[in-house]
Amino acid sequence: MREFLPETIAAIATPAGRGGVGIVRVSGRHLADFAVALIGRLPAPRRAIRADFRANDGSPIDNGLALYFPAPASFTGEDVLELHGHGGAVVMNLLLARCLELGARLAEPGEFTRRAYLNGKLDLAQAEAVADLIDASTAAAARSAARSLAGEFSRAVHALVDELTELRMLVEATLDFPEEEIDFLRQADAFNRLARLDERLKAVQTRARRGKLLQAGLQVVLIGQPNVGKSSLLNLLSGDELAIVTAIPGTTRDALKSSIQIHGIPLHIIDTAGLRESRDEVEKIGMARTWKAIAEADLALLLVDARVDLTPDDRAILEKLPENLPRVVVRNKIDLAGEAPEKHPQGIGGVEGVVVSLSAKTGQGLELLEATLLEIAGWQDAEDTFVARERHLRAIEAGAQHLAFARAELETPAPALELFAENLRLAQNALSQITGELTPDTLLGEIFSRFCLGK
Repeated sequence: MREFLPETIAAIATPAGRGGVGIVRVSGRHLADFAVALIGRLPAPRRAIRADFRANDGSPIDNGLALYFPAPASFTGEDVLELHGHGGAVVMNLLLARCLELGARLAEPGEFTRRAYLNGKLDLAQAEAVADLIDASTAAAARSAARSLAGEFSRAVHALVDELTELRMLVEATLDFPEEEIDFLRQADAFNRLARLDERLKAVQTRARRGKLLQAGLQVVLIGQPNVGKSSLLNLLSGDELAIVTAIPGTTRDALKSSIQIHGIPLHIIDTAGLRESRDEVEKIGMARTWKAIAEADLALLLVDARVDLTPDDRAILEKLPENLPRVVVRNKIDLAGEAPEKHPQGIGGVEGVVVSLSAKTGQGLELLEATLLEIAGWQDAEDTFVARERHLRAIEAGAQHLAFARAELETPAPALELFAENLRLAQNALSQITGELTPDTLLGEIFSRFCLGK
């Protein structure tokens, strides 16, 4: 157990609004008296009973099911009482108010899961997977989060940490007993151990990157001059008439957003106002928002008219894009240009980079664009992906950098084993932050504050 948490907490665990069933969850120590005051008795462990939920004066609040999970065999590791009643907002709030009247306090967002982590029921990566499973926007993301919740990500990280620990033990034994003149590099097989560690870390990093993509998706911004077909492409990608399409330049005045999925990958498509010189104040505001969307994007699609290709104004837009922002030039309106859909990985007609020719009106070439988006995202279909977050990727990258420093030290003519050992320690610490063995309290607060109430 990481921390002692004596307070009893309660919250509504089901979404707000009207539903067939609503759940109030209570967690704390010694809930027997609590249950007796509320429903007249303590249910047998893990056996649902039908009960009246009663107010202080004995009048019924609701009638439903009660379940009791005694510590430590519960989600939080504490005594947990669940009250399943009718899912109306008023009755749920009355039931919650009765729990607070009995001495519980309102749980903070994510506090049930935080207690599960602090009481050793979950590690930090598994705890985060709870929220990721709830928030999953695709079936692939849900399966990925379920693997992380089951501990697959944590086991992979722990295996790396264990290997680092074993190698550190050998190094530090050599440092403690220099008189033994142990040929550490030979006997410990340091080079091969590092090579295996590096290979396994890269495999975990690849799986985590795919998981991050499943969890967060890709922000794709559609840019270009007015009337090149940005709104038509948004409608084509989303499969719906989200944007108004007319032949009048400047029809789109504000950013329109749509979330779609391609092979299970969430793509957040943003259609923006056309970029051009304008005196229209409303249009200027729209273009300012376009540049804001570009600054926050993971990928930019610059649409141009296939009949004229890149104009000086289009090139000016490309020059203004952030250098590190991937971009694809989409040659739209091939149906009017009399061309076939085609992908040019190395550019075409003076256009550098990836170019895709399609028709947003007829749908020709859509599959080429979708494949290009997945390729740029680095996606590969795999069933071994586990959900990951940005902090996980940063921790893995930090571990990889320290392993690289350690390897560089071994490759010097006279390696300093103290520096080698220190880089192994730093790599171990970085990876340990993923599962929470070494995690500041401030980070815990930030992580669990993003959970929903009742979870």
